[in-house]
Amino acid sequence: MKKWLTVVLAVMLLLSACSSGGGNKQDSSSGGGNGGGDNSGSASGGKEAAEITIWAWDPNFNIKALNIAKERYNKINPDVKINIVENAQADIIQKLNTGLGSGTTTGLPNIVLIEDYRAQSFLKAFPDMFYELTDTFNAADFAEYKVGPTSVDGRNYGLPFDSGVTGLFVRTDYLAEAGYSPDDLQALTWNEFIEIGKNVKEATGKDMLSLDPNDLGIIRVMIQTAGKWYLDENGEKPFLAGNEALKEAFQLYKEMMEADIVKPNADWSQFVAAFNSGDVASVPTGNWINASIKAESSQAGKWAVVPIPRLAGQPGSVNASNLGGSSWYVLNVPGKEAAADFLAKTFGSDVEFYQELVTEIGAIGTYIPASTGEAYSAADPFYNGQKTIADFAKWTEDIPRVNFGAHTYVIEDILVVEMQNYLNGKPLDDALNDAQKQAEAQVR
Repeated sequence: MKKWLTVVLAVMLLLSACSSGGGNKQDSSSGGGNGGGDNSGSASGGKEAAEITIWAWDPNFNIKALNIAKERYNKINPDVKINIVENAQADIIQKLNTGLGSGTTTGLPNIVLIEDYRAQSFLKAFPDMFYELTDTFNAADFAEYKVGPTSVDGRNYGLPFDSGVTGLFVRTDYLAEAGYSPDDLQALTWNEFIEIGKNVKEATGKDMLSLDPNDLGIIRVMIQTAGKWYLDENGEKPFLAGNEALKEAFQLYKEMMEADIVKPNADWSQFVAAFNSGDVASVPTGNWINASIKAESSQAGKWAVVPIPRLAGQPGSVNASNLGGSSWYVLNVPGKEAAADFLAKTFGSDVEFYQELVTEIGAIGTYIPASTGEAYSAADPFYNGQKTIADFAKWTEDIPRVNFGAHTYVIEDILVVEMQNYLNGKPLDDALNDAQKQAEAQVR
């Protein structure tokens, strides 16, 4: 009798476990860590509600953008649970490399933000781990320069997000002391920029810009104006020796240093402090610096934004370039269809959503149809009524498309050393030839 009761109790416990939702808890630790069980179905039609997890960095920019997207999407599909998880960019890179490298997707998200400079390294190292998005959005609706880093062999794996379009932010009061107005800085070459910097320094005592010697972002900005990069057009082989755009950029960098118009900085905080404190007359960088410039409200009315300078010696060089920027990727794990639908209906097609991004957080996307919206054409009182967003949107369309490849930062580490060697007297051709040899040894 006791034995029979024991069997009955065991069966009852088993049935109870199967009906208690324990299966969903188990799913939450597998299938990409999305915690939603079988998330491949729609949120409607009587199927189990989808659940997707998204990783991104920067609470004041990317995370805010995601929260706006979540709110808008849940009005369409209220049953979809969207988990937004903030990670530092370095942590995301480490976790992706560890997880994808091990061949397991446990603990990974459905959607992840990846910087455009790093995208090809992931797409080519783990070709089966990213869900193709070609048919979920119209790539032609996005700035052309963003499509290259997010694609492989003509197939789209990333949905383009923010624009890294650059501008030359200038202190109009300092320029005026030196006899210039923003109108004088349209369509500049970098050589002209340096001459203006000398005159501004003489008139005001202020340096023209601030640079970190361990960060060659300004070199990237310069060479992309000419449609060139550290790698060949296929994004595979190092292209340093014989790269005339890179050679000109190195020469300009040295001229800036020798002209004594550069205030060195050692990190991000010192960089921001340089312009917030009024120590420099311009900031040539990505539009994402806008929030940091406007953080110093006492300088309202003293700034303008003009097109980034171009390389004078390179045929076809334009006054438009890029620095930074990132895009959204869907991992090939359960929930991928729901994740792709979320991106398609927000970042991939919602014009009003992009107006809200501009208004709420100053985020400029690369979705071309949104650029004609009211938020994009609004005047900004901080910049004396200049329609800065409209200007950035226009410049975005002019950015030359280059193939970032998978080795931007590996090569730049080499160039940082060779730049210092060049500044210390090493012949430029020797510096670039040596950089070429080192890059070829490291980039296989």
